[in-house]
Amino acid sequence: MLKRLFISFAALPALASCATTGAQAPATVAETDAIVVAEPVATDTNDPVWAFEESDIGVDPGYRFGVLDNGMRYIIRSNDTPEGQGLVRMVVETGSIDETESEQGFAHFLEHMVFNGSTNVPEGEMVKLLERKGLAFGADTNASTGIDVTQYKLDLPNNSEDILDTALMLMRETVSELTISQEAVDREKGVVLAERRDRNSFAFKNTIDSLAFSYPDARFPKRLPIGQAETIEAATSEGLRAYWEREYVPAATTLIVVGDFDIDMVEAKIRDGFADWDRSGETDLTSAGPIDPAYAGATDIYLDPALPEVVTFERNDVYIDRPDTIAERKANTLRGIAYGIIGRRMTRLAREEDPPFRGARFGTGDVLDAGRATSLTVQTIDGQWQRGVDAAIDEYNRALAFGFTEAEVAEQIANRRTGLENAAANEGTRSNAFLTGAAIALVTSDSVPSLPSDGLERFNAFADEITPEAVLAALRDDVIPLDNPNIRFIGKTAPEGGEQALRAAWNTAIARAPEPLEEAEVLAWPYTDFGTPGTVVSDQVGEALGIRRIRFDNGVMLNLKRTELADNQILVQYNLDGGSLLDTKDDPLATAIATLLPLGGLGELSADELQTALAGRTVSTSFNTTTDTFYGYVRTTPRDLDLQLQVMTAMLTDPGYRAEAVTRYRQSLDDYFARLYATPGAAYGAKIGEILSDGDPRFTLQPEDAYRALDFDDLRNAIGDRLAKGAIEIGVVGDIDEQAVIEAVAATFGALPDREPEFRRYDDNRSRSFTATRGEVRIEHTGEPDQAQVRFVWPTVDDSDFDRDVQLSLLARVVDIALTDNLREELGQAYSPYAGSSTSRIYRDYGTFLAGAGVDYALLDEARDAVIETITMLREAPIDDDLIQRARQPVLEGYDNALKTNGGWMGLVEDAQRRTESLRRYLAGKDAVLAVTGEQLQALAREYLDPDAAVQVLVVPKAED
Repeated sequence: MLKRLFISFAALPALASCATTGAQAPATVAETDAIVVAEPVATDTNDPVWAFEESDIGVDPGYRFGVLDNGMRYIIRSNDTPEGQGLVRMVVETGSIDETESEQGFAHFLEHMVFNGSTNVPEGEMVKLLERKGLAFGADTNASTGIDVTQYKLDLPNNSEDILDTALMLMRETVSELTISQEAVDREKGVVLAERRDRNSFAFKNTIDSLAFSYPDARFPKRLPIGQAETIEAATSEGLRAYWEREYVPAATTLIVVGDFDIDMVEAKIRDGFADWDRSGETDLTSAGPIDPAYAGATDIYLDPALPEVVTFERNDVYIDRPDTIAERKANTLRGIAYGIIGRRMTRLAREEDPPFRGARFGTGDVLDAGRATSLTVQTIDGQWQRGVDAAIDEYNRALAFGFTEAEVAEQIANRRTGLENAAANEGTRSNAFLTGAAIALVTSDSVPSLPSDGLERFNAFADEITPEAVLAALRDDVIPLDNPNIRFIGKTAPEGGEQALRAAWNTAIARAPEPLEEAEVLAWPYTDFGTPGTVVSDQVGEALGIRRIRFDNGVMLNLKRTELADNQILVQYNLDGGSLLDTKDDPLATAIATLLPLGGLGELSADELQTALAGRTVSTSFNTTTDTFYGYVRTTPRDLDLQLQVMTAMLTDPGYRAEAVTRYRQSLDDYFARLYATPGAAYGAKIGEILSDGDPRFTLQPEDAYRALDFDDLRNAIGDRLAKGAIEIGVVGDIDEQAVIEAVAATFGALPDREPEFRRYDDNRSRSFTATRGEVRIEHTGEPDQAQVRFVWPTVDDSDFDRDVQLSLLARVVDIALTDNLREELGQAYSPYAGSSTSRIYRDYGTFLAGAGVDYALLDEARDAVIETITMLREAPIDDDLIQRARQPVLEGYDNALKTNGGWMGLVEDAQRRTESLRRYLAGKDAVLAVTGEQLQALAREYLDPDAAVQVLVVPKAED
């Protein structure tokens, strides 16, 4: 069956990041949190082994599929993108849905126990073993538990037979050799409860309420993977073992290996390693439902001070089994185009200068294998829910009544065709991650992995059938009518009139007669001539890395690197002089809304018109900020490189500065400031810049009114000179014709009036002090009363001494491992301790070193003592060789693999003329890491990490008034 995942949309803007570099300005583009609910593969003895056996879609022949006599399946693929690496995944078709009442949380708990001892790997040694081989815990070694699927993940940094043997051995240990001792269970309880505590945010509680309201009789809302504290605390080795033996069976397990390996060798190793795994059982058929199609007319109002205002209208229906076939993919294409057009209409309304809502979504999808749901969700401006609801329902009515225009359908077709063409052109260099994802989709969703070129051929053969009439018919066939819908409101305050007002608003709006949409004008791209193309005045190729460095007569710098790492892919980045160094103590928000520039469109085209004019082309707008630059970073193709460079150049020469972008930004401020202290991490991010800088306005969160007063006139005054004159350096990496790139840049950036030849230093603004305050500093948050954080922050140095920079970075990895060993593995007090070093490239003599963890407020003093104990241990004796190896090997593997992707190359290419030191540091980096000794790390710890010299930040619950 082809299973379309249903997203329970809560429209929660993302939280601010937590950094020690200063307060974070409100986000310029609201993001959303979504709960994705995956489905199990229901099987019985009469089912085919693989979904493609009953499909007319041709399976990608590059995969090898197999099944052992015991029922365990495997998927193997030899692939050298990136070269010399591999991914190993094990999918066990069990999750929290299979837990009994007394086992809630056991699926996730068992995932933790995999790292806590087995027949051939003593407790506490699995992570250490992998670190010694170059796999960092979390980044390369991980696992995840879902409602119906558990995955184990190893990213192999090389393709040695030894590392593959280790990976397969550990997967076998996972399914058949766990010891699950009571002592280990008792220690791990604290870690599991810590993870549950850390995830218990306002967003998570909203999700729980949302699922319970939408599917009141279903099983899965009562079986979320994080479990219940009571059952976790009561867990025993016998109980966990019983779950493991019942659910971890060969028939429910698929092993996936994709990478630069000989496929026959891998298959032989899988057969040798797993053929004798003997445990009876079949894939569990636990129902996620029931979901009642007759459930209607209910209303829920859920309030939290940190939530945005969102109204959702929804109805459920029975599940439809839709196997993955050519006919189903055609139908799904038509449905997707319909929903895509409605989404574009909603986006267009949200982009207006006085928009009725901040965003809206309409869609239909499966809810596991228990049912289907159609929902219309509207994120509104606080207090203006009725206006937003009216506008969204009008679009819902209009679409179902009149359908879509020829232009709207053509735009969607163009975008889909381009995506398929790009995928087909990249077919020979698809990444390990992409191919592994397709294999996992086959296992978890019965989606047949097929060749992109086949998909393009099927689409082109079908495209003439994609008419407005066909798209409307597909929509009407798919949508569950929102008759007497269930209505859910979330926000900071209840809607005036309560449930009755929500229901009345729906009834009034749905009864309103819609009007058809007029055919829109087809827009052409107007920015094709920027003047006389520039002339190359300098052209050199670096010997060590082969980066070609060019300068045009107007001062624009261009760096090129042709690669064969990804067919049909080109990465482009421009760097423009400026960045947040333009902010001053007198004007700390000068560039705060610079990243809004693309939302303001261009002089000739609004942001929405841009989207239409560029339909079917692999181009995008991008304008971002670093400390010393503005930059755009995009992915394009050889076909569209000229157009992409025109878009980038137009953004610098004719930005639209339209007011609707600032309107959307201001609408986001209420939510941003409402949740500023809603979690410990958010509270830390809001205050740490002010604390460490003694209130320097450049690094301190300003009052809300200051952000609300920002407008494009101020931004134009702040950055207009940089857009017109600032130095520019461009990097282009990938599947390029170098001469074609040079000519395209000459006709765009190279045709501009003379630029400043070098990036400015801004020496007057490169000073940053670290507070003289030491000892305890408290920050209060308004989240859960059991949540707290302890963070030690020390001043260090800038990055001018490369060897010292490398040593501090390695020391941070050592501290991270040591904190994990102590606070997580030994004491069970924290889920994810952390450490990091940040030596500044910008600010003279400035750097920070951070160590900390999220902890239970009741154990805050104990956790602080544990951090001090760990740091003291590292200061009092040289770091032992094994700990250094565990910290160092992933770094060394990172150097070996850094230039195996276009993105890795871009890190060196984008500023190869402005920062030649970066190239030298990369070339010397591996030797510098190898040269670090335990004595050097101890000396650094003694020099910088005196606990009494740290700012000891305690993030604690706000006391009740």
